Amino acid sequence: MSTTPQHPSVRPYQAGDAATTLRIFTTAITTTAAADYSQEQVQAWAQPGQRDAVEWHLAMRKRDSFVATANGEVVGFSDVDEHGYIDMIFVDPQHQKQGVAHALLEEAERRANELHATSLTADVSITARPFFERHGFSIERRQEPVKLGVKLVNYRMRKLLNEEHI
Repeated sequence: MSTTPQHPSVRPYQAGDAATTLRIFTTAITTTAAADYSQEQVQAWAQPGQRDAVEWHLAMRKRDSFVATANGEVVGFSDVDEHGYIDMIFVDPQHQKQGVAHALLEEAERRANELHATSLTADVSITARPFFERHGFSIERRQEPVKLGVKLVNYRMRKLLNEEHI
């Protein structure tokens, strides 16, 4: 079997993806975002070992999430609502720089266009900001959300969509 990374494909989230997507979420924050956030901020945001898998699954379903797969395994996930808001986009740290986030963002944009959203928006971490900027997003404002009493920093970012796209 080849271990060469394959271009990621995107499919709808399924119940069996809950544990993997929760692990990706936690690992991405505790590993990747830890370069830009303090240990206290990382713990408040990720809450490792504290999230309920059933609640996680229900939240993923409610957001109509989708996953990226490569070589048969889930390597990232995202979502987008009818207004073009992306609540989460996370990639397994072992699969960064392999086009996973790009494939997820492309799917979010495709879905937003289908829903006739005029823009994509997201509350973007310090870590993810350069990725979003490279993909046409601009900062609307700096934000300081509080998680478990700990102040974080993120950015509300927006990308206008081509309304002629379908």
